Amino acid sequence: MHSRQICGCTILLLFVSALALSQTADKKQAPVSGSPEQKTAAHFESVRNQPLLLEHFLRQMPKGGDLHNHLPGAIYAESLVRYAVDNKLCVDRQTSALSAPPCDAAKGRPEAQVAWEDPMLYNQVLDAFSMRQFRPGRESGHDHFFATFLKFWPAMDGHTGEMLAEVASRSAANHLQYLELIFNPDWGKAGQLGASMKWTDDFAAMRQQLLAAGLPQIVAEAGRQLDQAEAQERELLRCGHPQADPGCGVQVRYLYEVARGLPKELVFAQILAGFEMASKDPRVVGLNLVMPEDWHVPVHDFNLHMRMLDYLHGVYPKVHISLHAGELTKDLVPPEELFHIRESILRGHAERIGHGVDVMQEQDPEALLRMMAKNKILVEICLTSNDSILGVSGMRHPLPVYLRHGVPVALATDDAGVSRSDITQEYQRAAETYHLSYTDLKKMARASIAYSFLSAPDKTRMQSALEKAFGEFEKQF
Repeated sequence: MHSRQICGCTILLLFVSALALSQTADKKQAPVSGSPEQKTAAHFESVRNQPLLLEHFLRQMPKGGDLHNHLPGAIYAESLVRYAVDNKLCVDRQTSALSAPPCDAAKGRPEAQVAWEDPMLYNQVLDAFSMRQFRPGRESGHDHFFATFLKFWPAMDGHTGEMLAEVASRSAANHLQYLELIFNPDWGKAGQLGASMKWTDDFAAMRQQLLAAGLPQIVAEAGRQLDQAEAQERELLRCGHPQADPGCGVQVRYLYEVARGLPKELVFAQILAGFEMASKDPRVVGLNLVMPEDWHVPVHDFNLHMRMLDYLHGVYPKVHISLHAGELTKDLVPPEELFHIRESILRGHAERIGHGVDVMQEQDPEALLRMMAKNKILVEICLTSNDSILGVSGMRHPLPVYLRHGVPVALATDDAGVSRSDITQEYQRAAETYHLSYTDLKKMARASIAYSFLSAPDKTRMQSALEKAFGEFEKQF
């Protein structure tokens, strides 16, 4: 072949290649027709199988509220170490547990500050305070997860404002608009009062004894402490200043936390304090019972706790209730104990269920699911913690079952600091695992506001704010 022919063929091939590339580029750059929501959904589908781009998309996406967020468990271990240093606590080199001074380095209990100077101890403490680098072995994910709280709990004393600031700032960075934080504003004082009471099955008499013994004063003091913590939070976030942290824009309400693993006198006192505080302080919008559902006392006293809630709900019918229920598997409890979801709704008056993992192991689960759908009982879905604690993930998780039956759901973080996660991770995990669409995720975000315990006017304002945020977000596509 002559050189001129070779040259001509080369030019022709280059032309054809350039034309093909141009057509491909035009095809990629061709605008998507439809509404802003449809264009956004199309972009979402285009990055669905590209994890980094999907994460970026979901981080910017408005997510409404996080309705299941434990404040103590939302704090990252690095902050807890700082709190421990501020509180001049000691750290056990063997267990990483914090304790009050005096410290004794010679006996393996140096000051917590030593962890900043000792990289091995620092990493050990971070791992002990969270699921960071955890690998199941002699210790299960369930046991490691719940043990973290016993180890770092002393660090939080006096740091509520800092904790609120951290959670609000991180929530804003993930484009959340609303938080319902689960924690105990009186830090156990109501329970201590309950410990001084002689138990009686006469709930009315127990209530009167507690009220007469000073429970209203404990509730009032908890409100004042909450005032101080929120003032410190605003100061740390520089709210009202030109360089304010976006966390200032996150609306926060609280669910009074009841430690159900304690003796019954303490549990009743805390439940009563939750009802009292939610009746008097608009920032406290309801209550919830916490601690591992499979521990002896929560299992043994479950029916008693439901009776307590049933009685006090009758006294305070306007107070909202969300309950941890069904955070169980057959590996943790006998099959006869897998009934807590139904009873939490029927006798505990739960308007929302946290976790609900064992729903298909309950008696007549189809009827239960129909009831939840009909009565609009939302399930707070916590995918990361269900995997870490229970080993339940993928198609073994009931999220698709709830969706199939029309039960309202919202994604939540549970204990983001301990899990080393955030709400964006929950959305990404849901999208990738269950092939949810953009509109599916948007529906969940809307549900997180619609099923919040906000007052009607506040809920309307928050729904409007969420729709405005979606409108701004979808403009870019």
